[in-house]
Amino acid sequence: MTCPHLEYRAAEFADTDRAYCTVVDEFVEPMRADICNDRFDLSHAEHCEFYREAEGLDAGADDEPEAEP
Repeated sequence: MTCPHLEYRAAEFADTDRAYCTVVDEFVEPMRADICNDRFDLSHAEHCEFYREAEGLDAGADDEPEAEP
């Protein structure tokens, strides 16, 4: 599944449409686009901090107490 916040748009700096993240409102690097497209065993739901923040998946994670050794 592709990230719902990924679009491909024309860019002045490229001859072809480039990956664009609507969460950060920027074109993204090819490695980031691999995460957005869930390529190479990557997952936008697990590996993209922008997606996780936009979807509220990390809410409260900082409030969790650390486990004792």
